[in-house]
Amino acid sequence: MGVSNIVFVLLLLVLINLSNNNIKRIDAFHQIYEELQSESVKSVNHLHRPGFHFQPPKNWINDPNGPVYYKGLYHLFYQCNTKGAVWGNIIWAHSVSKDLVNWEALEPAIHPSKWFDIGGTWSGSITIVPGKGPIILYTGVNKNQTQMQNYAIPEDPSDPYLRKWIKPDDNPIAMPDYTMNGSAFRDPTTAWFSKDGHWRTVVGSRRKHRGIAYIYRSRDFKHWVKAKHPIHSKQSTGMWECPDFFPVSITDFENGLDLDYTGANTKHVLKVSLDITRYEYYTLGKYDLKEDRYIPDGNTPDGWDGLRFDYGNFYASKTFFDYKKNRRVLWGWANESDTVQDDIMKGWAGIQLIPRTVLLDSNKKQLVFWPVEEIESLRGHYIRMNNHNIKMGQRIEVKGITPAQADVEVTFYVGSLEKAETFDPSFMLKPFELCKIKGSNVTGGVGPFGLITLATPDLEEYTPVFFRVFKDTSTHKPKVLMCSDARPSSLKQDQGPLAKDRMYKPSFAGFVDVDMADGRISLRSLIDHSVVESFGALGKTVITSRVYPVKAVQENAHLYVFNNGTQSVTIESLNAWNMQRPLQMN
Repeated sequence: MGVSNIVFVLLLLVLINLSNNNIKRIDAFHQIYEELQSESVKSVNHLHRPGFHFQPPKNWINDPNGPVYYKGLYHLFYQCNTKGAVWGNIIWAHSVSKDLVNWEALEPAIHPSKWFDIGGTWSGSITIVPGKGPIILYTGVNKNQTQMQNYAIPEDPSDPYLRKWIKPDDNPIAMPDYTMNGSAFRDPTTAWFSKDGHWRTVVGSRRKHRGIAYIYRSRDFKHWVKAKHPIHSKQSTGMWECPDFFPVSITDFENGLDLDYTGANTKHVLKVSLDITRYEYYTLGKYDLKEDRYIPDGNTPDGWDGLRFDYGNFYASKTFFDYKKNRRVLWGWANESDTVQDDIMKGWAGIQLIPRTVLLDSNKKQLVFWPVEEIESLRGHYIRMNNHNIKMGQRIEVKGITPAQADVEVTFYVGSLEKAETFDPSFMLKPFELCKIKGSNVTGGVGPFGLITLATPDLEEYTPVFFRVFKDTSTHKPKVLMCSDARPSSLKQDQGPLAKDRMYKPSFAGFVDVDMADGRISLRSLIDHSVVESFGALGKTVITSRVYPVKAVQENAHLYVFNNGTQSVTIESLNAWNMQRPLQMN
């Protein structure tokens, strides 16, 4: 082993230790602060508040619940604390929209009020049942903290706004039996109807360290029976929260599928949110209806290192089928990465990310995601840049737009990959570990190149989103790393030694499955004050970062394109827009 390899391995050992600390920090995202749950918000600080992402005027929000399209309106239900800016006092808040952009807040749909949910009305879903209308399935918590599944029905199904909801007294519809963990049994999925005359839903759970997805069946949507075995489970993954289970077409790469689609040319997706790590993973596979089992293809890891909808700050996601446009749409929640005290001072915490379409990639090995087209209605002033060469060490400012609230699409042409660094798979580095070692300022061959967002002119603060291309010695193909690195994003100092007193500034990363045969790769970033959503290679890899600059805020933020690789890179095309605020946001 050469000296450079020894140094590399030593760095890896350091990173493994850091990554363990990161997992602890991520786990702290959802800590409970009972003394703060009902501390009312006195005022709202708008400095880092997003301009075009969904959030209520104040207070805490988390999981999106049961988004649905019904009678001409999109409905978004979501977890909310109406009494404070930290998690607690959770209800189902409710907003409606005609376009997924402008939202009108309605009164909450459900809140703790009966013995089967007096301890909490937690996440769930909504299903449109023929002859009955929309029905909410949700997790209720009783006074003993036992989790159980309940349902709620609209008082008037003919009301497009679904303003009033009723929780019937014959709840709960599913309780944990003696073989199950009553404190880890939650988040029922949208139900689907099968040819055998049964409705089915999946509920997340765990047994010791094994993540479990139970499947329940019903003929009337009231009486539910647990199948003899889980639809799927996996050891050493911990609690499976917010499962999602849906089909995708392997022949039609433009349209989504409803849950009850049973055609031959399909794969199924099982996504779970990992309570231990606070991130998600998914697999592609086959659903055996007769056996009620899901069998992953085995082409990607079924566990912590699996594929993700988003490799950054993204959790508790939920898809729905949009009958209006024949597409599957993904909602996801991004928590704050600043401190608990910051959230209290701001008066708000949590946002819903821009809804994304979900399709199977044409390679049939992964999903691809893209912001819904409706978000483009917010585009304002526009600038363009074409065929601009960037040599090593150069950065070019993107002027003429509002960098703190923008939509940027850029296609890079790198040409030859001869100068690409060698990637040795024996190092077994995870993407975020590699990004920590080879950040945006570390000179490479092909890359790093990309965008520098929310930056000061002297780069005291900046959040780079970039690619670095390697040669993979095992496949003789390019290995493309995509990073969104929040480490240099803010000059703000930690407020204390505890996790709750420290800002979380990770280097999020993922590999991008592209062959770059034509020498091109694209990047799109939605920048909104404290959130940067980035889509690599038309949505093959997506990364969301939450950042809180001190100086690079509002009109003082700058946006650059950069290259720190020895190989020159061409900005083949760059299109950037100011993003306007929706006319109505709650």
